[in-house]
Amino acid sequence: MDTTPTTAETTTRVHAHYENTKKLGHWTTGRLFEVRARRGMVVLDLRSPRIPDGDIEIAVDLDHSMVKLLVPQDAEIEHWDLRYTGRGRVKDWTGENGGGRRVRITGEIRHGEIRVHRGGVATLSAMFSREFVQDVRRARREGTTPSVADPAHEG
Repeated sequence: MDTTPTTAETTTRVHAHYENTKKLGHWTTGRLFEVRARRGMVVLDLRSPRIPDGDIEIAVDLDHSMVKLLVPQDAEIEHWDLRYTGRGRVKDWTGENGGGRRVRITGEIRHGEIRVHRGGVATLSAMFSREFVQDVRRARREGTTPSVADPAHEG
């Protein structure tokens, strides 16, 4: 797992062409993302306190793909500028936008979906991954606290 943080000035690009890509824990300090996926899956963890204040903007180009966003419980998801070709949707089970950080999603979905996991569900999504197991093993070796399950908890 590449844990090198990216800078806040640049747009972070994530590609998943016929593969699964997971960016968990403290993987970025940026607020601008560009996600392109073709028949793949992308998981973006946006819960880190290292991401500067302000809106997070995600430009997507999905073709038969799924993007899972792990966000804080009070995040506001805005997807007004998202275009759909064929089947596509944004699944936010709680459907309740809070007064927290705004996540703007723009771009196009062709036969795909975006899933929003908030709070405890986001924590569970991160914990049921190989990256979490690797992070726990690393933290045990180094005597630190794992950051994948809850990036806000820095120990």
